[in-house]
Amino acid sequence: MGTDSAAVLVTTDLTVGGMTCAACVRRVEKKLGKLDGVTATVNLATGRARVSHPPEIGPAELVEAVEKAGYTAALPAPPKKQQRADGDEESEQARQERERLLVTAVLAVPVLVLSMVPGLQFRDWQWLCFALAAPVAVWGAWPFHVRAVRGLRYSAATMDTLVSLGVVASFCWSAYALFLGGAGDPGMRMPFTLVPSASDGVAHIYLEAAVGVPLFVLVGRFLEARARSGTGAALRSLARLAAKEVSVREDGVERLVPIEELGAGQVFVVRPGERVATDGQVTEGSSAVDLSLVTGESEPVEVGPGSAVVGGAVNSGGLLLVRATAVGADTQLARITRLVTEAQAGKAKAQRLADSVAGVFVPVVLALAVAALGFWLGAGADPQAALTACVAVLVVACPCALGLATPTALMAATGRGAQLGVLVSGPQALEGLRHLDTVVLDKTGTLTSGHMTVAQFTAVPDGLGKDAVLRLAGAVERGSEHPLGRAIVAYAQRALPERALPDVSEFGALPGKGVRGCVEGRLVEVLALDGELPDALANALPAAEAAAHTPVLVCVDGVTEALIEIGDVVRPGSYRAVDRLRRLGVRPVLATGDRESPAQAVASALGIDEVHARCSPEDKADLVRELQERGHRVAVIGDGVNDAAALALADLGIAMGTGTDVAIGAADVTLVRGDIEALADAVRLARRTLATIRVNLVWAFGYNVVTVPLAMVGLLNPMLAAAAMSVSSVLVVANSLRLRAWRPTGAATGTVR
Repeated sequence: MGTDSAAVLVTTDLTVGGMTCAACVRRVEKKLGKLDGVTATVNLATGRARVSHPPEIGPAELVEAVEKAGYTAALPAPPKKQQRADGDEESEQARQERERLLVTAVLAVPVLVLSMVPGLQFRDWQWLCFALAAPVAVWGAWPFHVRAVRGLRYSAATMDTLVSLGVVASFCWSAYALFLGGAGDPGMRMPFTLVPSASDGVAHIYLEAAVGVPLFVLVGRFLEARARSGTGAALRSLARLAAKEVSVREDGVERLVPIEELGAGQVFVVRPGERVATDGQVTEGSSAVDLSLVTGESEPVEVGPGSAVVGGAVNSGGLLLVRATAVGADTQLARITRLVTEAQAGKAKAQRLADSVAGVFVPVVLALAVAALGFWLGAGADPQAALTACVAVLVVACPCALGLATPTALMAATGRGAQLGVLVSGPQALEGLRHLDTVVLDKTGTLTSGHMTVAQFTAVPDGLGKDAVLRLAGAVERGSEHPLGRAIVAYAQRALPERALPDVSEFGALPGKGVRGCVEGRLVEVLALDGELPDALANALPAAEAAAHTPVLVCVDGVTEALIEIGDVVRPGSYRAVDRLRRLGVRPVLATGDRESPAQAVASALGIDEVHARCSPEDKADLVRELQERGHRVAVIGDGVNDAAALALADLGIAMGTGTDVAIGAADVTLVRGDIEALADAVRLARRTLATIRVNLVWAFGYNVVTVPLAMVGLLNPMLAAAAMSVSSVLVVANSLRLRAWRPTGAATGTVR
């Protein structure tokens, strides 16, 4: 549960059982909505309800309301138990459904073959078909009958009502025809036609419809369930990333403990090939870790003492000792899982419309079926032809596809987004990504690396040489704790990996200026540049670069030997990201709290025209308001506390996964791998997802618009209607599953795939 202090509402998740179509979803939402102050969003694909309610209404009342609607409800179990319970329940349910489908198929296929192939009809064939059809009409269709009766008790009609009525009507008419209508004559032969025909004085039997309807619906729902389970593959793969046990090292002794017993601050061992048990910081060892399953980062990342590692990452190299910094629900993996789960519980605007239509769909279909029966009987048509049209209307109508159009696409898209390192908070975020035209970018930590790095090292011509000067400067700066000093030491160690930095003596810090010390008998000073560049260096440096970075002079025995430029360097992916956004029709705007010169330098390098420097959090929020007043759909990308207000105010807030919890909490989208190049992928995925939803809804609506009138005028056989109804839902789910294989396009094109 979570609390929204502004609205004083509590959010509770419920697991709802027994739902089979969009009409069920609408009914549960309406029943919960009748409670004072309660709103609910129910997802057919996940079987979950997210309920916002006042604190005085407890979970027991919510469960009772769902049960009064004719469905089952329960609070989700704790994650570990829930995972095991879901697996056991799904496997048992799948086994029962498979057994029912197999038995139904064995009994139904002979009936279908004999009814459809007149040449195979032998003496008394109809009585054999009747004996085989009876268990199918009763036991095979039993789940439909049970749910239909349950709905009747609560004055509700669902897809199961339509199927049950169709089976009962077909079987009862066939029984009447066999026993009282002359169809039981031993020599009776019955032709099969796609379009129902008159009886010529002998009542026709519709046992093929009585067995075909439950068979095709069971096949359709079985395939649909298999396909829908694929849309939840992302959550299952995330669950598999979580470690079950961990080797904890205490006082030099290792012991294997369940992951639940690991506490923050404890040191654990990660051997080559093992997954990192939880978020932490490396204390000993160095290796490369594979983050592809967690962040979407394709290249292994080198880590060593002091490096942060993420739970679920795979250790590709040496032995690591890691100190746990977050456990349980506080880990990045748990946050990712939570975000994906919450995103899949939401609804897009189009689906809310579809649910409203589905809420009245079944009663309308029942009315149309009765109207068709009355019309044909009133027009003097053969009673069985009238009944056939009525049954066909009941069977062909399909609100299932309406209910699955959005949630299956959303589940597939959010799962695929998580694999690519893009987490969306829900369908509203996808819709926001689809329509945005302006993005406000933070500089530090978003477009740039966020930490001080040596951007350029320029040695004086005819001096000591780059390597010699760098070795001396690195040695002196080893005694400094200043960020500039640490950047120089790190650069020296990378540039000279085989040469150890020498010792320094007489080290001293010069407040506001730099450091000095004796290295190998030489006086080495590393000082901030004060004034003009020395003549030997002035011509070697572009003015823009000098303005964008902090210049530091290296003097050896009083002689200037080099100039080191230190700054926050642009991420390599930022160039491609900005270019790809522009190709998608999204205009980039840079807003940063940094100085004007570094901001302009970064903007110039990336080709960003509009720059706002020295922005306070309030200034960023004002900029967002100004852009919105100009009619723009604005997204904000940031990673710090100072970005939180603008993130919350924007039409779409996008946080870097490497940023603060405050920024991530205020955002609608999180780029897990900390690379804004993923934003272009997110925009394309959003456009593809909403296009898929539109296709699904067009099919779901269009199918019913075409098939229901055909059934009413007697041009659709009930058995074919059952097959068409099942195919409708399967096609919608299959279309959504295509999103699981979606791949980002290259930067070279601006097309949407």
